[in-house]
Amino acid sequence: MLRKPLLLSLRNNKRRRRNVFFLSRGLLLRRKFCISGRVAYFLTDRGFKTMAGHSKWANIQHRKGKQDRIRAKIFSKLAREITVAAKLGGGDIDMNPRLRLAVATARGQSMPKTNIENAIQKGAGGGEGEDYVEMRYEGYGPGGVAVIVEALTDNKNRTASEVRSYFTKYGGNLGETGSVGFMFDRVGEMIYPADKADADTIFEAAVEAGANDCQSGAEIHEITCAADDFAAVREALVARFDEPEKSGLVWRPNVMAEVTEDQARSVLKLIDALEDSDDVQSVTTNFDVTDEIMERLMAS
Repeated sequence: MLRKPLLLSLRNNKRRRRNVFFLSRGLLLRRKFCISGRVAYFLTDRGFKTMAGHSKWANIQHRKGKQDRIRAKIFSKLAREITVAAKLGGGDIDMNPRLRLAVATARGQSMPKTNIENAIQKGAGGGEGEDYVEMRYEGYGPGGVAVIVEALTDNKNRTASEVRSYFTKYGGNLGETGSVGFMFDRVGEMIYPADKADADTIFEAAVEAGANDCQSGAEIHEITCAADDFAAVREALVARFDEPEKSGLVWRPNVMAEVTEDQARSVLKLIDALEDSDDVQSVTTNFDVTDEIMERLMAS
């Protein structure tokens, strides 16, 4: 069931807690709006829903991401984005915002300096090589979950066929561009490790920089802002805390889809399959699942 959330600022709630999860650049997070340190709630057709801090699953995904960075496939995807950015805007990091962001992201993922320089040279050199095209695919996963897949590919037919096959295999269907995009907002996102500063310091800095939302958990701080404000907010935070661990423009769900345990298991399999594709750069979805279900899925 899809529900349009209404943000409220409340103090007490005894109803059953549920999590709202969404995948963003490899991190599965649970939403919370920090308003003067209060916990925010959503009012749904089933009553009040608490929006607590980062979940156990978010921190597990964060640690898993650190391990995954050693894989050549992760570096390959980062290099592809750097190459495309350099090809479109030139190899000068100071004059190319997209390249600057791609390089900062790669550094945050501990990508070797040589790999970064080679990717820049490959894109800026203008020589022969793959001609990558940006593609966005939209569709529905199990339980009516909305899914957005972003890719960089040198063969649109191959990538479209591969993405479609994954949707079909795991009980979803690939739709037309725009079929689920209205369920998401485009926002800027910056991720800092929790030891960069305490939650209050990060929150105050984010507000001063012009951010809209700041979440702090056991392992990470997540800051989001309007897409148009991303460059300015990021610049202000970098000046205060250095480069973030991850940053970029991401899709943020504005409507959630509640799923059963079996559906959640299939959604996670779909996400894993899509992310394993060399062409896929990011996967975003909007499924809603309880703590209990997620803990069982992680234990299985």
